[in-house]
Amino acid sequence: MTQLPLSLWEAEPILQHLSAVADTLGYPAYIVGGWVRDFFLSGEIGSALDVVTVGNPTLFAETLAQRLGTTIAAEFRRFYVAVVRWQHYEIEIVASRRESYTPESRNPAVEPAPLEEDFLRRDFTINALYVGLHAAERGTILDPFGGIRDLARKLIRTPTDPARTFSDDPLRMLRAIRFAVRLGFEIEPTTYAGIRQEAPRLQIVSPERITEEFHKILLSPDPTRGLRLLFDTGLLEQFLPEVAALAGTEMQQGYAHKDNFAHTLKVIEQLLSERPQASLWLRWAALLHDVGKPRTKRFDEKLGWTFHLHEEVGARLVKDIFKRLHLPLDERLRYVQKLVRLHGRPIALAQEGVTDSAIRRLAAEAGEDLEDLILLCRSDVTTRNPRRRQRFLENFDRVMQRVREVQQKDQLARFQPPIRGEDIMRTYNLQPGALVGAIKEEIRQAILDGIIPNEYNAAFAYMQKVAPYILAGKPVPEELRQNAQNKEGERNEIRTTHE
Repeated sequence: MTQLPLSLWEAEPILQHLSAVADTLGYPAYIVGGWVRDFFLSGEIGSALDVVTVGNPTLFAETLAQRLGTTIAAEFRRFYVAVVRWQHYEIEIVASRRESYTPESRNPAVEPAPLEEDFLRRDFTINALYVGLHAAERGTILDPFGGIRDLARKLIRTPTDPARTFSDDPLRMLRAIRFAVRLGFEIEPTTYAGIRQEAPRLQIVSPERITEEFHKILLSPDPTRGLRLLFDTGLLEQFLPEVAALAGTEMQQGYAHKDNFAHTLKVIEQLLSERPQASLWLRWAALLHDVGKPRTKRFDEKLGWTFHLHEEVGARLVKDIFKRLHLPLDERLRYVQKLVRLHGRPIALAQEGVTDSAIRRLAAEAGEDLEDLILLCRSDVTTRNPRRRQRFLENFDRVMQRVREVQQKDQLARFQPPIRGEDIMRTYNLQPGALVGAIKEEIRQAILDGIIPNEYNAAFAYMQKVAPYILAGKPVPEELRQNAQNKEGERNEIRTTHE
């Protein structure tokens, strides 16, 4: 029988306290699950401990809290669970129990039971390792399903029939993939087959729980493997059908388009090779950047396959996805939408002769996320032709150089229209309203289009010319804009000559 060294108790006060409580109450008690698994894998001592006691968990928690000089942090009597927090530790104490499920719900009916039945409710063999805390079994490892062997073989396997394990709690299917990706393990074939069989059961799990597990996969060191496993098992289709729909190719008249799911995985892979610590939301943007393609796919006899406006359609789908998965509908949504909407723009600006105003618009729309946008665009180059790839990457470098040149020229990075609403209201004796906004927007567009410089005097003079038309409800004559642009050109020419 495997034994943890008792010297560990001397080094870890929390183990001493837990053992003392078990001995005081006369309860058999065990640390189980992730703490034990991770100790075997890395030798590290975790701060989150799950304790199973063959006795009253509330009394155990109260006795422990009193000993530690704290109180019970949370209690869920229906599930025989109590939580104690002390220093950096979080200890969840549960009764040894059995769980029974109905087909419609993953919330079990719970009742105390012998330890042998607690074994059966564990999700995977590597999480069904119990370390004794009480005097009779202190340091002893109970391994009812060969979890230590599976750790050595790097296998994810259910303790009992996979179909029952996953039907009872479908979230375990996502956890299987999360552990496989996080630990670099394989999913045992029978367990894998059980996931494929029970994948539709994921529909009964709340969006919040699905998202929590999915984010752990997406933030793992190898999210593309996780995404591939999710797709191959049929789980991805259950909660992200828009991404699953990217898979596959179609041939017409000798033209075939690429498999956009495989392409998306490559984009994520390349993005993380450039920025391994990429944020969760940048990873979401990479995952969803082409999500509009299935809905915009058309075949043109002259052009082949086209996906016109897939960026705009994709940006709208992002909001639908965020709503469905109960993701935040705040600046994080707007960030992902922005990158999805704009990811096709930089490549169109890489050619010679693109105007400064086009560069200004990209920089203004991307704002502080321009670097992330360009990183996504660079990662979107997945061609296997090295010369073509290099040409695309050089194009993006050229765009960034143009942006820097334009920003340096007119300080767009700090751009705020120099004429404020208060200036307009004071000059024309107006109250806040649409007219003030229209005048301000006309000035803003003139600066973005390079008609006037980003300077107060030039903007005020331009306002005096265009405001009468706007106040009278008339369109601003195009020649007025042209004249302003010509004069600006003359000023630049004079300035250049003098320099």
